[in-house]
Amino acid sequence: MGGKVKMYRGTGYQPTSDAVWLAALPHKTPGTVLDVGIGTGAVALCLHHHFPEAKITGIDISQDMLDACARNAELNNCDLELIQQDILDWSTPRTFDLVISNPPYFKGTPKKKNSNAHHNVNLTKWTRRSVARVRPKGYFCTIVDATCAGEVLGVVGKYCREIGIIPLYGSKPVAERVLIRGRACAGGPCTIHLGYPMNYEPILRDGLTIRKILSSIKSQC
Repeated sequence: MGGKVKMYRGTGYQPTSDAVWLAALPHKTPGTVLDVGIGTGAVALCLHHHFPEAKITGIDISQDMLDACARNAELNNCDLELIQQDILDWSTPRTFDLVISNPPYFKGTPKKKNSNAHHNVNLTKWTRRSVARVRPKGYFCTIVDATCAGEVLGVVGKYCREIGIIPLYGSKPVAERVLIRGRACAGGPCTIHLGYPMNYEPILRDGLTIRKILSSIKSQC
């Protein structure tokens, strides 16, 4: 994001462009945010740049990840509430304006020993438990590999409305990632938006949100 967000190297799990894209997806300013599987904090810190007044809570099963996240948060002068829990087992009445998650969608045996937390998770249950933490009329936002999008959309479509879908393209002529946004409300259409290349610089380098890009396009029409 052009140096707008800083993170320490060598923290065991390095963030990718997925985190930047996911943080750019929310289109309304949230009061409270839950980042499910916060890891080293990439999504939360990018989101903090976009919405500095939001109160962000992060949950992760790994204390090592949370320790790294705390250091990164301090580097960015960001005050995060961090909770060591597994979202699949977390029992709480708390709900949030926005629940955001870059879930562990990889399958099979990880190449690196410290990557187990990012493999072979039950995505259906993960998504359902995440959506359950969204307050009425709040939003759920996620990014997944395109091969897993159907599984996640099956849950989001059951519990959310006003669903927005944005495909992201790499070098292949098919989507590699899918951004999904849903609202916990009574009704609303499902919209499939125009896709973007995954290396789209206004998001990755300039640090814009998708809302700002769409507003700019509309103003030029």
